[in-house]
Amino acid sequence: MIFPVSGVETPLWLPLLVGCGISFFTSMAGVSGAFLLLPFQMSVLGFTSPAVSPTNLVFNIMAIPSGVYRYIRERRMVWPLTAVVVAGTLPGVVLGGWVRLSYLPDPRAFKVFAGAVLLYVGLRLFADVASLKAPKRADGKINSQAPPPSRDWSLHALPPTWRSIAYEFQGQTYRCSTLGITLLSFAVGMVGGIYGIGGGSIIAPFFVAFYRLPVHTIAGATLMGTFVTSVVGVLFYQLIAPLYAVRALAVAPDWLLGILFGIGGFAGMYLGAATQRYVPAAVLKAMLGTITLLLGLRYVAVILTG
Repeated sequence: MIFPVSGVETPLWLPLLVGCGISFFTSMAGVSGAFLLLPFQMSVLGFTSPAVSPTNLVFNIMAIPSGVYRYIRERRMVWPLTAVVVAGTLPGVVLGGWVRLSYLPDPRAFKVFAGAVLLYVGLRLFADVASLKAPKRADGKINSQAPPPSRDWSLHALPPTWRSIAYEFQGQTYRCSTLGITLLSFAVGMVGGIYGIGGGSIIAPFFVAFYRLPVHTIAGATLMGTFVTSVVGVLFYQLIAPLYAVRALAVAPDWLLGILFGIGGFAGMYLGAATQRYVPAAVLKAMLGTITLLLGLRYVAVILTG
């Protein structure tokens, strides 16, 4: 089948299969997998126009709700954390889009900087896995991130304050700074607006590596933040598309291709969210570290590829 917007020719089953496979694994770590889908579209399908970025975001919009639903169903959504992530991400992505159009027509230097930060975070995650370092609880005691599957997996949020967000998970209490999470989410939203990514692949490793939050508890919040970023991003690209029509430049998403990827992602995201609690935290942290390193290498590579 030929997709008219992107010019891609591919059998219908391929986007479904790729979307499902990618999202199944990445959703366990709170990442949609769109950053892996982008090079597949460009290198394998030959989709290289600017429309590839919003098409990627359409995948996020289609795929993420099933994973979020599963986390809600299992009572594994930290709603105060989710609210702060969304509140910080939304204005950040709008400002990021404006910065991209006004000041960063070629944001290569900033991609290299972002890549270096992600490489550091990824290496820190792997260092934690290699040393079997367990994150600490709010009271300073060592916390095991690999409880047996038979234990209660539901989350119990404590009343948030302007200073901190707290929740209980498997008998332990975790806290993080409300202001710190807000600023981090705002920064990630700006990065998403500038680079056209959802943001979960950036915010999830920060939650785990720096805030010491268990991997099993942050996936719902980061996926929801990615969903909001993606909705705003798609609307932005769709609205500015007529401005580039006179140049015969495709900026609006290829909806049909994005929806096919998203249908596969919808299934993969749900299955990944359902499977996550049976996967040891060390494996999830290694998976998240791999995702972070790959994304960082991809950004740093722009300086080498020109």
